[in-house]
Amino acid sequence: MDALRYLLILAACVAVTLPLEPVLGARVYRQPRRLLATLVPVVAVFVLWDLIAVARGHWWFSPRYTTGVTVAGLPWEEWLFFVVVPLCALLTFEVLGGGPRLLRRAERAGMLRRARGVPAEEPARRDPATGPDAPRARASAGGRRGR
Repeated sequence: MDALRYLLILAACVAVTLPLEPVLGARVYRQPRRLLATLVPVVAVFVLWDLIAVARGHWWFSPRYTTGVTVAGLPWEEWLFFVVVPLCALLTFEVLGGGPRLLRRAERAGMLRRARGVPAEEPARRDPATGPDAPRARASAGGRRGR
């Protein structure tokens, strides 16, 4: 069981963030080229970092917590780590970046309800002097201002 611990933690990370795509519309998996363009440099830098650290003896992997399968000198769980963790971070970032939009979507889907007694946001009031029907100022005969 210990040999699967690393994989189980990675699987839990994926399981927690996987619903962010279909439920909250993170739109990460729908753009595979952008996803690869994001992941490839991250994987390359950190794999190189790990390989150097392992070669210099600064870092090692316990055979107790890995399956023993290696790819290019690193446990395959480590390779998965460099894909899974940035992917989970990217999904989370995409969801949090669209906070207000996602809250409205969640309300429409019935996942959230406004608290009772909390009024909905009032629409912004328009000033008649600056609204769309306000008289327009004419440009001076000398052309545009501010140049």
